[in-house]
Amino acid sequence: MVIHPPADINRFRPVKGNPDSGYYFIVSRLIPYKRIDLAVQACSRLGRRLIIAGTGRDRAQLEAMAGPGVEFKGRLPWDDVVELMANCRAFLFPGFEDFGITPVEAQAAGRPVIAFARGGALDTVIEGETGLFFREQSVEALIEAIERFEKLSFDPAVACANAERFSNERFKQELGAFVKAKWREFTS
Repeated sequence: MVIHPPADINRFRPVKGNPDSGYYFIVSRLIPYKRIDLAVQACSRLGRRLIIAGTGRDRAQLEAMAGPGVEFKGRLPWDDVVELMANCRAFLFPGFEDFGITPVEAQAAGRPVIAFARGGALDTVIEGETGLFFREQSVEALIEAIERFEKLSFDPAVACANAERFSNERFKQELGAFVKAKWREFTS
């Protein structure tokens, strides 16, 4: 049995309609394994706007490679993150994580996710329904995924429903049921 970590999805809400503010969004620590460099380079090459919230040791290096459409916001208050998430075109998740809470939060905000097809993203993003995957961790593969994404449309309600699978409430129920079952095994 797999019990996924919980995500506080209740703080995220989709905006009315289907926003297309024209920017892609990332919220992350700016460290090497997160592979924010792929998104910076892909969006710079495509001439797409990218907003990045977060801090870390790679910030100066990432800013040096960024084109004019890439904005670094640093650490932001949660209300700002929630607003940026709800209004982005899509959330970019180029790193390899064992789970990754932010793609779930993006879906809770009704936004699709473009993610590297490895690790937890495979559990949290539904290909073609709540986002798209790129299968090679390269700038070219991410560019191809963004271009493919821009020809499709995604239903915010489907993303929100998918995020419910990772709610705090679901986590408490599954963990409680698991502990009860193990306690019964132990005491019988």
